[in-house]
Amino acid sequence: MVSAALRPRWRMPSTRLPRSVARTAPRSRAQGLQPSAHAYSSAAQSQSSGPSRVQRYTRRVTLFLVGVGVVYGLDRRFNASAIARNVRTLCTCMAIALDYKLNFKPDKANQIPALQERVAQRVYDLLTSNGGLYIKIGQAIGNNAALLPKPLQEKFSKLFDDAPQVPYSVVESVFRKEFGRPPAGPDGVFELFEEQAAASASIAQVHRARLKTDDGSEQWVAVKIQKPDVSKQVEWDLGAFRVVMWLYENYLFDLPVYFVVDFITDHLRRELDFELEAQNAMRTSQFVASEPRLADRVYIPKVYPELSTKKVMVAEWIDGVRLSDRRGIARLMGDDASDPPPRPPLPADRFPTLRGGVEWVMRTMIELFSAQIFDWGWVHCDPHPGNIIVRPHPHPRRRGDAQFVLLDHGLYVRLSDAFQQQYARLWKGLLAVDFDVVKSVAEEWGIGTPDLFASATLMRPVRFAQSNTPDFENMNDYERGVLMKEKLKGFLTDTDRMPKELIFIGRNMRIVQGNNQSFGSPVNRIRITGYWASRSLATSHHMSLSRRIREMFSHLVFLSVMLTTDVLFWATKVRQWFWRHFGRKSESFEDELERTMRDFAKSNFGVDIPENVFEG
Repeated sequence: MVSAALRPRWRMPSTRLPRSVARTAPRSRAQGLQPSAHAYSSAAQSQSSGPSRVQRYTRRVTLFLVGVGVVYGLDRRFNASAIARNVRTLCTCMAIALDYKLNFKPDKANQIPALQERVAQRVYDLLTSNGGLYIKIGQAIGNNAALLPKPLQEKFSKLFDDAPQVPYSVVESVFRKEFGRPPAGPDGVFELFEEQAAASASIAQVHRARLKTDDGSEQWVAVKIQKPDVSKQVEWDLGAFRVVMWLYENYLFDLPVYFVVDFITDHLRRELDFELEAQNAMRTSQFVASEPRLADRVYIPKVYPELSTKKVMVAEWIDGVRLSDRRGIARLMGDDASDPPPRPPLPADRFPTLRGGVEWVMRTMIELFSAQIFDWGWVHCDPHPGNIIVRPHPHPRRRGDAQFVLLDHGLYVRLSDAFQQQYARLWKGLLAVDFDVVKSVAEEWGIGTPDLFASATLMRPVRFAQSNTPDFENMNDYERGVLMKEKLKGFLTDTDRMPKELIFIGRNMRIVQGNNQSFGSPVNRIRITGYWASRSLATSHHMSLSRRIREMFSHLVFLSVMLTTDVLFWATKVRQWFWRHFGRKSESFEDELERTMRDFAKSNFGVDIPENVFEG
């Protein structure tokens, strides 16, 4: 028998837990399912020691809204709402881009007209809400909007450069900042200053004032004052314009539009420098005086550099009838005989009837701007009817004659000699039906569709050869939009070579055409412009004698060719006269050109251009 001492000792493994664990272990299954009092107290402490998630989010939102309110208030008080305007611009442009991305699709072709209406309304609301420089940008786009969708054309045509005037207290603060003196009074700049503005536009307003003179004579002047908010907003506005154009070209619409940004922004900045505007006016006056055919007919108001700063410009006050007052111009020039009596009184009645008729006004206008383009290389880029005044000639020997007065010299573009020669060759080639010349100039400027370019230049359809035009009538709105985009990209094949001056030259040409059209096309605009283009080539100073002889001979041949346009023009005038005597209205020469341009745009681009889209 084995002794107990020799038996192997075997014990159950110990289940006793370490003390540290045993202290916290539950004593029973029931107790293990219940949280301890310590857990309850920890949770209570955590809840009482910190806010809940809802409270944290509420506090963050409140702080954010307060911050936005503070920034908005400071922006409005000290920065003329420039940040708010930029936010509005970016939000609007992103909404437009998103709308196009979601809805400009083949399966939604029937909804594209509604899309274009929404976009047009958004753009119009943005431009009018922001005002200031946005109106100028919108007008620049509007003058080149003939190939945009019809809703956009109609909205752009409603953009007027007028705005409420700022209070006189603001005007006085501008004077004290610029001159250290008030506008009027014993120590004022002027003897008398009218507190009510005579006119108010988007960036400035004009007041009438009387100069202090030693002899006591009354010399009235126009005082142009830049609105203070504009200088605070300009860099923000131009920066937003730059960003939007870059996004549209590179990410959204894939159209070459950014190449014009630097040129446009630079000239818009120049327009805000009133010292530069005074210099522009004096330079234009010198050009006019050097041209015998215009010196007695055109007048540039005298400016006072000693009373002008970057924010204030003083010029001679001109009393006359603005070209925008069509009935007044017709009465002043004696062309309202067809109005049935009794004729209502007009402001123009304070002047005697002048010689020459409306035809004299339009001829002088077209010759002035043709001289600027082809001879001087110095072009006024805003010849809208409000910037032109017709008045009785002030010289006693010219009693009964009219004088053409050009205002607002803030926006000019300089043309190089090379560009002037090319543009003159283009016009002469178009009117002489020398399409090889037109194609050559278009190629030099990086333009891939010379027929479209020629049509835009003449403002009448030009076809170089028979070609298959797309059948837009059987296309939906999506297909027309895609094809038009491709045509526009084909037009601008090399934006580096395209002269940026064409943007403002085209604006000038379209406004001049509209002015002539609004008065019934009393003169042949195309012939007059072509004459100045051909003449500039024949009288250029940079030619040898043999070449000058050839150019003069070519000029004489060209004038004989122009007789064909005169025949067409006078046939239209006779038809107008005939139907007018039967109480019916007939199309003018410019009306016919516009109608053919509308047909051209419809057949080649599928675009509906509204009537009178080019009217001044």
